[in-house]
Amino acid sequence: MPTIRIELLINAPVETVFDLARSIDIHAKSTAQTKERPVAGRTSGLIELGETVTWEAVHFGIKQKLTAKITEMERPHRFVDEQVGGAFKHFRHTHEFTAVHNGTRMIDIFTYTSPLGVLGRLADQWFLEAYMHNFLLQRNMYIKTVAEEAMRKGLDS
Repeated sequence: MPTIRIELLINAPVETVFDLARSIDIHAKSTAQTKERPVAGRTSGLIELGETVTWEAVHFGIKQKLTAKITEMERPHRFVDEQVGGAFKHFRHTHEFTAVHNGTRMIDIFTYTSPLGVLGRLADQWFLEAYMHNFLLQRNMYIKTVAEEAMRKGLDS
């Protein structure tokens, strides 16, 4: 079962980063390369504990749907989303936020199980784990850019 861990320092308050990470609108913008869009459940604004969102996206040239549910939330330090329907056999995505001297340490921990047994494990080794790492990193860098830009605009005002 692969586990992807990404850690970023973001020059913005923990509350800001937490809300950007659970924003449906920011998620859609950060994943534009896969044409990801919400199609059911919470489709805009900030997702809350117990809510679901169904995403439609194109990965590997195939249109797919994935439904995730927020199963844990401790504002503004942590939330967890888990797949309740979609291509993975299972996934759990933990988002952690810690206030640090000059902003926020954001840590993503994404653990998943691919479908198809041995074939899925081979796909993980050959390309899927790297693909998911890059996908999550690109999303997190988008959050970092938006958060830090908001801070600069706030300081410039």
